[in-house]
Amino acid sequence: MNLWDTHCHLYKEYYPVLSEEIQEAKNVGVTHYIVSGCDSKSNQEVLSLISKHSSCFGVIGIHPEEALNYTMQDLTFLEEHLKDKRIIGIGEIGLDYHYTNENKEEQKKLFQRQLEYAEKYHLPVVIHSREATQDTIDILKNYQVKGVIHSFSGSAETAEIYIKMGFKLGINGVVTFKNSKLKEILPIIKDHIVLETDSPFLTPHPYRGTQNSPKYIRNIAEFIVQELQISITELEEITNRNIYSIFDKITDLC
Repeated sequence: MNLWDTHCHLYKEYYPVLSEEIQEAKNVGVTHYIVSGCDSKSNQEVLSLISKHSSCFGVIGIHPEEALNYTMQDLTFLEEHLKDKRIIGIGEIGLDYHYTNENKEEQKKLFQRQLEYAEKYHLPVVIHSREATQDTIDILKNYQVKGVIHSFSGSAETAEIYIKMGFKLGINGVVTFKNSKLKEILPIIKDHIVLETDSPFLTPHPYRGTQNSPKYIRNIAEFIVQELQISITELEEITNRNIYSIFDKITDLC
């Protein structure tokens, strides 16, 4: 079994003994991890982590919630390290209007700047879009980029738009929630998904209320194959094919 957790935040504050988490995940067939940065501090931690763990790759970026906090130095640091060997994309970037939309223009400016980096360095992007679907789509249309829509939970129509633009859809523990409508569109999006946990957040059923872990990729996968009535081997083949098609640098690293 060779399953990937394509989006997790394996920071020290959540996982003080990361080697144990990685071993527990490996024991159930989860073998590789893409660790995502969100701000200056976490981007530096991602760089340190991927230098120590061969099973981990990194994406770095500035999250929309940092739109009023980041500095030009943060952007300079980001651009400099996009050339690092085990940094395979830019993320977690995008738009988030859930808590406030008063800083929309600042969020858009930050998002666009990082999309410019993606074009310049031919890197995929990992997109965070929360209550901002139309603006996200409108902005992405202006750039020649591919990537993953992190924690996708939209409609079949929205999924089709993203897929036509060259994006894969990140499916995590949300799909197991009782009120999730993702189950209904799984047959439609099946060939375009990757698996993720968003650890330590969004723990799947029946472990909700506890800290998430990369090992729960196996639980998410088993839920999906039951819904789709396919084998876990088939799901592994689909998701791994999508990972390699998006994150080009992985081919030379695995």
